[in-house]
Amino acid sequence: MARVLPPSLTPHICILPSPDLEELLQSSSLPSLPHILQSFSPLPQVTTRTTALTTVPHASFALRFSDLVEIEVACREDEEQRATRTIDWIGERISKRCTKWVDDFEKMQDRDAARTPWWDELRRCAEGDHIPSRDEGWNHPMSIILAVSTTAPNPLQAITALHSRILDFPSWVDTTHLIYTLIIHPRHSPLSDEEAGALFNAVKKQYGLHAYLLSLKLPSPPPAPVPVPALVPRLPPPTGHNGSVDGVLPDLKPAQTVVLNTMRMSEEDIQQTARFTREFVTMSLVPWMEKCVVDWNEAYSSSRRLPLRLFSSTRRLFGTSPSPSQTPVHSSGSTSSSVMRSHTYGTSQSSVASSTLPSPPPSQQRRLAEFATILGDFKLAFGVWESLRKDGKGGSDILPLLITPSPAVPLHAFHALNTIHPSSMELPSHAQLRALLYAVRWESTIPSSDFLSSVLEGERWLVLAAGNAEEPPAALLLAHAALLSVRKNARRRAALWYLFAANRLEKCGIKPLTMYFLRRAHELSISRPDRLLSSSFWMSEGKQASDFKGFDAVMSGIEHPLGRLLYTTGDIPGAVRCFLSLLRWSSASTSPLAQLSNHTVDNTKDPSNSDKVFLEDFQVAISHLKSISGEQAKPEDLKLPICFALSSQTHLRLARDSVDGEQSDWDAREESWSSFWKHRGKERLERSGKAAVGEAFWVDITLRNPLDTKVNLANLTVVVESPSGDTEWVGENIVIETLEEIILNVKESRTISIAITPSKPASLTITGLAYDFLGLLPTIESLARRGRRLQQTPQQRQTVTYAPDVFLKLDVEEASQELAVAFVDDGRLVLAEGECKRMKLWMSNAGSRDIGEVWIVVGPEDQIWIKPLDREPGTFNCWLIPSPTTYTTYAAVSDTNKAWKTWQSDNKIIPPTPYSIPLAEKLEAAQSTEVTVVLHAGRKGKQDLSLLFVYREGQGSPFHCTRVTRSYEVVQCLQILTISHPSHSQDYSFSLSLDLANVSSSSPVQINQVTTISASWSCGSLNELLSEPLNPSQSVRISFGATPAGDRTCVNEVSAFVSRKLSSVLNGEVIESDSPPPLELICGHVSQTFAYEPFVTHFITNTRRIAVSRMLAESHPRIPASSYPSIFPLYNPLSVDFVIFWEIPSEQRFGHILVSDTTLGARHAALREAIEKVESAGVKRIMYAETQREKTETLQAIRDSEWNAEMNPIVVNVKDGSVIEHSFTQGVCITPVEFTIRNHSLSHPSRFILRLDARQDSPSSTLLPASYCGRMTFRGVLEPLQSTSVRAQICVTRPGTYALSGWRLETEVGEPGMEDGSWQIRHRYEQKAPADDKSSIVVSDLLQSS
Repeated sequence: MARVLPPSLTPHICILPSPDLEELLQSSSLPSLPHILQSFSPLPQVTTRTTALTTVPHASFALRFSDLVEIEVACREDEEQRATRTIDWIGERISKRCTKWVDDFEKMQDRDAARTPWWDELRRCAEGDHIPSRDEGWNHPMSIILAVSTTAPNPLQAITALHSRILDFPSWVDTTHLIYTLIIHPRHSPLSDEEAGALFNAVKKQYGLHAYLLSLKLPSPPPAPVPVPALVPRLPPPTGHNGSVDGVLPDLKPAQTVVLNTMRMSEEDIQQTARFTREFVTMSLVPWMEKCVVDWNEAYSSSRRLPLRLFSSTRRLFGTSPSPSQTPVHSSGSTSSSVMRSHTYGTSQSSVASSTLPSPPPSQQRRLAEFATILGDFKLAFGVWESLRKDGKGGSDILPLLITPSPAVPLHAFHALNTIHPSSMELPSHAQLRALLYAVRWESTIPSSDFLSSVLEGERWLVLAAGNAEEPPAALLLAHAALLSVRKNARRRAALWYLFAANRLEKCGIKPLTMYFLRRAHELSISRPDRLLSSSFWMSEGKQASDFKGFDAVMSGIEHPLGRLLYTTGDIPGAVRCFLSLLRWSSASTSPLAQLSNHTVDNTKDPSNSDKVFLEDFQVAISHLKSISGEQAKPEDLKLPICFALSSQTHLRLARDSVDGEQSDWDAREESWSSFWKHRGKERLERSGKAAVGEAFWVDITLRNPLDTKVNLANLTVVVESPSGDTEWVGENIVIETLEEIILNVKESRTISIAITPSKPASLTITGLAYDFLGLLPTIESLARRGRRLQQTPQQRQTVTYAPDVFLKLDVEEASQELAVAFVDDGRLVLAEGECKRMKLWMSNAGSRDIGEVWIVVGPEDQIWIKPLDREPGTFNCWLIPSPTTYTTYAAVSDTNKAWKTWQSDNKIIPPTPYSIPLAEKLEAAQSTEVTVVLHAGRKGKQDLSLLFVYREGQGSPFHCTRVTRSYEVVQCLQILTISHPSHSQDYSFSLSLDLANVSSSSPVQINQVTTISASWSCGSLNELLSEPLNPSQSVRISFGATPAGDRTCVNEVSAFVSRKLSSVLNGEVIESDSPPPLELICGHVSQTFAYEPFVTHFITNTRRIAVSRMLAESHPRIPASSYPSIFPLYNPLSVDFVIFWEIPSEQRFGHILVSDTTLGARHAALREAIEKVESAGVKRIMYAETQREKTETLQAIRDSEWNAEMNPIVVNVKDGSVIEHSFTQGVCITPVEFTIRNHSLSHPSRFILRLDARQDSPSSTLLPASYCGRMTFRGVLEPLQSTSVRAQICVTRPGTYALSGWRLETEVGEPGMEDGSWQIRHRYEQKAPADDKSSIVVSDLLQSS
């Protein structure tokens, strides 16, 4: 069974009727003869034969009939002009019918499975083109029927006249056609049946056997109309003078007025006409076509044999491969065609009409391929079409219809379209029409299952055929491709093509179809894909799977034109919804696809204009809606899709609260107070989150404009709910501020404050923010925050579940007790590092009840001191910080040059506890007082002093709190550097130097005093302080000598305490809450005139605590800070702290800086045993690698800590610089050399062996090597801090300067306090003279010196 070809590939039959026949049909109320015969097409069950004489049955064999005169006139019209008229005609037909189509189609249930009426109309219009073309021969006439009737005065003469008529075709129209004569003999004809038969015999004898006598009754009056198949629409002739070559429109016959799709013929006439149509096809047309195919195939096969023989000879003679050639499929006899052809069709498929040169008709090879295709000889047709394709003469458009689906088929289709219009060219009308015809043939002929398969992907052919044309046919090609993609479940691709189709149709003014395509694109874009993502993806993104909003890359390009069309067609509410929904994609779709799809706004030029256009359109639409429907007109489902309020950054602010500071800091201070007071009483702290009746509080809302354009919000207020009453009660008892209007610039963020003043106690909930968007759309945004993630149950852990949303809530109570606190001077504050700044705090009782107790809570690194109520002039008393857990005492001294010598330290790292503010008497209502506070600036940089004031009426009353914040900046004024090394002097164990440099820009700094603080060392100054101020960029060095002092046992006690605690840490044991051993600190002073302040030691202790806490946090991050007081002491007994007191007299500023980075004395790895015990213990298997990593890091941090430091305690000093005079005439000089060996350990004894080398190399070219003689080895034992001297001798043979090197010291450090007196070695060391040692002795000759 042959494949059914599309109507445009069927034989084209032209009919030339005589005038008498036309009058006969018109008088019988019948249409023209082509119209009548077209009603009998297609013919069922027609059989043809191939060149191999194989029968091919055709279930349907279609014909196309047309009037010869119309074809002759149309051939003279310019092809490009006719193509333009065709496209306009198609667009006009679709525009007239699309409204009803869309209405009927939208009522259907399964719209995606049905054929669309606009595609059927487009296909019929494309297939109705019957005018011959230069590009192909399908529309060239295959037969011409000369029709007459026996009603003519002389029928034979009329037939002769028709046969003698010259065909008025252009030269490019194929002249190979079958001439057929048709004689219609009506019943009322003047000729009898015998005369009509004689006429028929005469015609056959004169013009051949291709003739037929059709006898019809044609009753009068005409019978009732009979339904017939609908005719394909055909392009009407031009109405102007542009349709003919000479500018004159021919006199065409007027159209018959008939009822649509009906014909008034009797049943007998219908049977006679059908018999004629079948005999014409089976007895004349098909045999004639078969004969032409046989003759042409013989000629084609003969022309293909010669190159084959030549290529074979070439391969045989020269050894090269022949070029591929087509082997003829059919063999035929030597009969030649009866029709001579003078030209070979050689024009390109991309040629256009209106050529000035005469064009040849289609080649015989192409006509052979076309005839074979019509007859169903696909094997022959495929070979010929393939040959034409290789020669570049077409055929790629027909091959997809003949071969089975394969990857090569799309290549043929793409090649056929690319030869019509390269992608870079603008499509002419002629090319658009040809591409449309190709696409229609492919879609209607190839089975749908094959056309939509993944091998062919025929929907892409339609998109390629549409090209960049912006005419209705191209738009409908895209729309049909989208429909086919929907059937393939490629929804996003379908949405994109629907959008492109709508964009092109909108430019043509076809609004109903444009709106339908946009709605379909919108439906497909918001549909969820079938392949769902893993639930883990949504969890990682923090979103719900139900939050899918569609293909956001193209949504704005869909909804914006749809909204404008709705507005122009009168659907104002729908337009408002569309324009408003566009805002949800604002600034979200920045992909190139979104820019490509948005035809209204040129995002590639100015991407910030899209939001502006959307807002303008929305404003115009809703203003128009209100103007026609009233001010209260608002669709019920109208909701702003974007949010301006950031609920996560919205908070309440009370009148007594500070607007600065982090909330986490305030929470930490409140927790610190709770921990402090829980051991002293059961009174609770009323949190600061309560408002007072009659007092305003504020809702601080952060607004962010997500749009790329300026936005105004009017009548901003908050929505307040209360369980105490309904909305009416809230309106009567709560005064809520309303902001008239704010304007948010592009991407601007701004915080607004809305005041709320309650007049009655209540519990309030702030649920939302209300405003008028653009002053037109009332909107309420929720201020709720999403609840926390729930993970208590297995179901909650497997499925993302959140607690209920959290709203801002506030309790309002009577303002019975309130303390207002503020700094008296609230200007910009810039302090120097270490400066002590006196500030005054103003406290006022703003409530109705008395305040009898006030406390102040500071941060862990804030350093303040509160002036007591009374102070005796001339002295400062022992000041106790009101938290009695720990304190520091020091002896009273006068304001003269006397200074403290020692003070006792509990040696605890205790964080600051709340301070009690002394009050002379209770603060009554409206009463106020001032308190002096001294702030010590410790850290450099910008900082905030956040103070939490806790107060109550008296014993047993609950506490209330208020907040105060003061920002300040600390700059560096002094650059300080400390250097220490073992001393060469017998008077001091170590030498220290303190380098001070003034790094301020313009202020001279006076150094008033330098104080050293240590538990084991007493430091004496080796020079005096400068009496003059230290100018900018000037530096000074102050030298100190350190000697052991104090109780030496504290070193071992503190070291044992730390070792025991860190051993517990390494072993994972519970840390006991005992305290480190206390220390007595020794102070040394280098002082000018200095007036002591009572807060000095308080700040020194706090500064030391802060420095130690920072160091521990950096070196031991795995140890909790809360455990520091039970593990580490405040002071290392071997440490030396410097306190530099400075003053800037010109600015009346003073302060002090603590430097605590110096440690003196030898240490002996006190934690070695604990670390070795942990490392030597069996490795315990741990489930989690992270836990093992933490333990390893903790062990390494303890190994590297200062408490595990180790050094050689023995230092050797050689007495050098001596000058010896000797007379070498008396012999060699034997002179002594003194070695001083000192043990710098405060706790461990050491044994040493000093070995001298008799022969040594000189470390310098200027020094001579000394030769030791006599005793060469010295041994001894040194107790802690003990030193000894040994005398060696050198032998000098000539005068000169001799290097005192060449010694080696071996040391053994012993364990202290062994009960049995045995010696247990802890460390061994060996040291030699340094390579750069310059110790020397000078020996001169007396004779030379004299």
